Amino acid sequence: MKIGIVGLGLIGGSFAKAIRQNTDHSVYGTDLRREVTGRAIAVEAIEGELTPGVLAQCDLVIIALYPQDTIDYLMANRTGFKKGAVVMDCCGVKEMVCRHAQPIASANGFHFLGGHPMAGREFSGFEYSQKSLFRHASMILTPLSDFPKMEEEKLTRFWISLGFSNIQVTTPTDHDRIIAYTSQLAHIVSSSYVKSPAALEHEGFSGGSFKDLTRVAGLNEDMWTELFLLNRENLTNEIEGIIGRLEAYRDAISTGDREALWSLLREGTLKKMTLEGKVQGGGADKNARSSP
Repeated sequence: MKIGIVGLGLIGGSFAKAIRQNTDHSVYGTDLRREVTGRAIAVEAIEGELTPGVLAQCDLVIIALYPQDTIDYLMANRTGFKKGAVVMDCCGVKEMVCRHAQPIASANGFHFLGGHPMAGREFSGFEYSQKSLFRHASMILTPLSDFPKMEEEKLTRFWISLGFSNIQVTTPTDHDRIIAYTSQLAHIVSSSYVKSPAALEHEGFSGGSFKDLTRVAGLNEDMWTELFLLNRENLTNEIEGIIGRLEAYRDAISTGDREALWSLLREGTLKKMTLEGKVQGGGADKNARSSP
């Protein structure tokens, strides 16, 4: 295949490097910053610039831009894609992107595929891109009803060749609902947690739990602001849910209710064990304590 990549930041740059490393496909790319495109060519992450002429020959185009920028690019280049080509995005929200992208694709003879690679780092930009970024990661796809099944199967093999170990197919609606919890809420919690005045005194008093909870606090404010607001209803529901659960812990601790606190902690332990497959259906394991 001839593949075009639009946006050579962390995700787009990593796609370029992974494709070049693991396949025989030709890769061309472009970035808003010309120096990034030049650097990608210099380190052989791409074979050359993705010009309008090359775009018209690409069988697959991966757009690694913010949501609104993705729609703007699709609109600006809607007549420039090869007929029958697959164009996919990499955005962290799917409903808004798919809703706008699908009619553009249908009207101009190419196929649109919603995609979300579940991989990343604390840093952004081409300089942090890695050919191994997608190893053992999950790729979420949100094909709409008219997306060709043969293309979906071909692309599934392609993603696996880049290191993805799981291909998850879902709807844009379900994607946004679940990702509000698994990704977006985690970033909100981390950003909130690191703002405690006690954080400035953590040295010598912190270990793995502090690192785990603060790892994603250093985020790209422009990107995450857009993602959060585009998924505001789902994310607001998750924030309200965690506030309610935290209040239950607060109340048990502030009133000295040992039994209630033990129960809350035990519920969390069992839920974690259930997620790891150690407990079936959230029931108590045979070694669980019956009382604090």
